[in-house]
Amino acid sequence: MSKKMFGDLVKAVVDIEKEIMAVDGELHADEAELLVENGSKHENLWGLNIYPEIKNENWIEFDSMINLKPLLGNRTRSIENPEIKEKVLKIVSRLIKK
Repeated sequence: MSKKMFGDLVKAVVDIEKEIMAVDGELHADEAELLVENGSKHENLWGLNIYPEIKNENWIEFDSMINLKPLLGNRTRSIENPEIKEKVLKIVSRLIKK
């Protein structure tokens, strides 16, 4: 997937309530919209980039415009809340076997 889109990364959006993930869209917003069309709520969706070739803890990057959620206290493209970040990591690690 990474080779066909961006060369070294795969975009993904995780729904922390449903514990599901959409991958391989051109934009995080496209993946988020797909999840919303299937019943997800925007406040539960968090974007990230996956680097499949990286073997250490840096294989996931929390950087997405959809993470800007000032009403929820998230004022950057990262995931500032450690509990939400941990949920996302657990879901991604369960769904992707490295």
